[in-house]
Amino acid sequence: MANDSKRSLTLRDVSEASGVSEMTVSRVLRNRGDVSNATRERVLRAAKDLGYVPNKIAGALASQRVNLVGVIIPSLSNMVFPEVLGGISQVLEETDLQPVVGVTDYLPEKEEKVLYEMLSWRPSGVILAGLEHTEAARAMLNASGIPVVEIMDVDGKAVDSMVGISHRRAGREMAEAILKAGYRNIGFMGTKMPLDHRARKRFEGFTGALAKQGVEIAEKEFYSGGSALAKGREMTEALLERNPELDFLYYSNDMIGAGGLLYLLEKGYDIPGQIGLAGFNGVELLQGLPRQLATMDACRREIGTKAAEIISARVKGEDAPMITELTPKISFGDTLKRR
Repeated sequence: MANDSKRSLTLRDVSEASGVSEMTVSRVLRNRGDVSNATRERVLRAAKDLGYVPNKIAGALASQRVNLVGVIIPSLSNMVFPEVLGGISQVLEETDLQPVVGVTDYLPEKEEKVLYEMLSWRPSGVILAGLEHTEAARAMLNASGIPVVEIMDVDGKAVDSMVGISHRRAGREMAEAILKAGYRNIGFMGTKMPLDHRARKRFEGFTGALAKQGVEIAEKEFYSGGSALAKGREMTEALLERNPELDFLYYSNDMIGAGGLLYLLEKGYDIPGQIGLAGFNGVELLQGLPRQLATMDACRREIGTKAAEIISARVKGEDAPMITELTPKISFGDTLKRR
């Protein structure tokens, strides 16, 4: 259902919260005029606690919104998000709304800064990746008075609406398929695990499902760099040097999985007999590999489409779903045995 209870904060709200006049609040937020440091700090603290963002289209347009939809994603180099943007653009090009994109590099403090700047232009809606944000970012979203759609994930509580998949369920289902195929000595390789909450949730679902069958991860390797073929090769070599008995390798994404696959083929491994492997995301670019990597589609374009449809409907005052959970499917490819 549409959320009609949202109301944009005003200078008066900050004035009442900080105990100073609206004129003083305006001076502080515009960084103009002679205001004491104590008063300045009090006003800025009140604004941050409330989630207030100054309006950069003040004056004649102060009570209006611009036909922009802020889209905040963690990366443009990750092949996942261009497809999400494609779905968003496909829907919005049939409306008066235009997407404007901000990139956070998986950094919460950068997301907060990008969000602040976008909201200051009073967009008609915001689409942003993930459910985890700083307290200040969450306050800004709650106080924005506009439709907010968090995408890619449904394992958590949304500020407003959310569209995505359950990453814990995705990890669990992949673990169940691996165990069903008879693999037991399993290694895991992940990227950006401290910052990529969705990869972390897949790992939690994966290890939880293994534990129910009495299986533990035999080896694991993490790194903080981006998704890369070279890194997949390096980590795969390192894991197998430590434990040559591994019979399955699960990667947090397809790109490092593809690097691992190329390494194993180069070394003459029997795939999937001697060793199996799987990634995540269903990246179409990798369909040209000598073997088709087992993976799971993350419903990327559909997530973008559904999110933009929610924004479009809400802007027109129409009802829209608050939670949209999509269901990814396992592709066994040539690297995961079917049983």
